[in-house]
Amino acid sequence: MQPKPQKRYKALQPLSREHHHGLLLSWKIRAGFSKNIDPKRMKLYADWFFKTHLVTHFEMEETHIFSILSDDNILVKQALADHRRLKRLFTETEDDTKALSKIEEELDQHIRFEERVLFPEIQKVATEAQMRHIEKIHQPETFVDKLDDEFWK
Repeated sequence: MQPKPQKRYKALQPLSREHHHGLLLSWKIRAGFSKNIDPKRMKLYADWFFKTHLVTHFEMEETHIFSILSDDNILVKQALADHRRLKRLFTETEDDTKALSKIEEELDQHIRFEERVLFPEIQKVATEAQMRHIEKIHQPETFVDKLDDEFWK
């Protein structure tokens, strides 16, 4: 049985939409592997996605979202460790196939962890003022995809 979707605070909804695009990146990588696409093509897209979307997303979470919980919170520590590991994987230059395979798997797991475990915990303790602050500083952007090489189709 699938877990019931969490009702997300309005302030966190843009981050959840960004998570959806991250899950799509994992899906695109899986699709590329299933079609035997050259890993260099997929890595170009993954690098673009990382620089264009994930870097700012991670910064927002690390600066404004995770701080709602204490620095020594085990869930925050896990999320920060995930971010560090993902950043290393995205900057890996030795073996594109291995890096993409790990990105696909770990990004998917990380996003599901944030959505199912970390964000609900944050919602339990966040004050209205904290949520209003997040809503004010994090304006949702319209996602624009890089469609010059749709290797996943």
